[in-house]
Amino acid sequence: MKIKICGINDLSVLNHACDLGVDYVGFICANESPRRISKKFLSSLSEFNFKDVIPVFVLVNPSIDAVYKLIDMLPQAILQFHGEETDNFCKQFNRPFWKTILIKDNNSHSLADNFPSAEGILLDTFSNDQKGGSGNAFNWDFIDSLDLSARFILAGGINLDNLREAISINPRCIDINSGVESDLTIKDKILMTKAVEIFNNG
Repeated sequence: MKIKICGINDLSVLNHACDLGVDYVGFICANESPRRISKKFLSSLSEFNFKDVIPVFVLVNPSIDAVYKLIDMLPQAILQFHGEETDNFCKQFNRPFWKTILIKDNNSHSLADNFPSAEGILLDTFSNDQKGGSGNAFNWDFIDSLDLSARFILAGGINLDNLREAISINPRCIDINSGVESDLTIKDKILMTKAVEIFNNG
């Protein structure tokens, strides 16, 4: 099992995440998100030493040119598509990609069948107001019945209070965003450290 800290938009927080030894760090490139990264922050990533941590670009219905620019900047990055992209759109870049499925009800996960090329299927909470980062968890009860092989990534409202329960579900990866924030968009290094400690110790 692996862990990702998403919604990072500050270099000191990024350094802390890498020092903690997380597996993935997520950068939101969608204008719709309050956690979107600035052009200045984005340009700094090309010089950043990620050590063994894998960067993930989170995209919502991006243009083809925008995706290629990100690939040129960080060829090692995973692409996470969070909008209405199709499997054909996502796979055209010949890069590993994750596809987000927003869970509205117990049947929403069946949309994963439309993305056979995805390396990861990220289940996140549906919201009428935003695509992810709502801080709310969906009902995890149905997950035991899923057959997503090794592709299953759990996101949506994971925090210090329910992290152990999330771990017990045994996804391939746990994706934490708002659950380690002291305020909207502000990652808290103490909460990040505690989350990683819980993750490492079970």
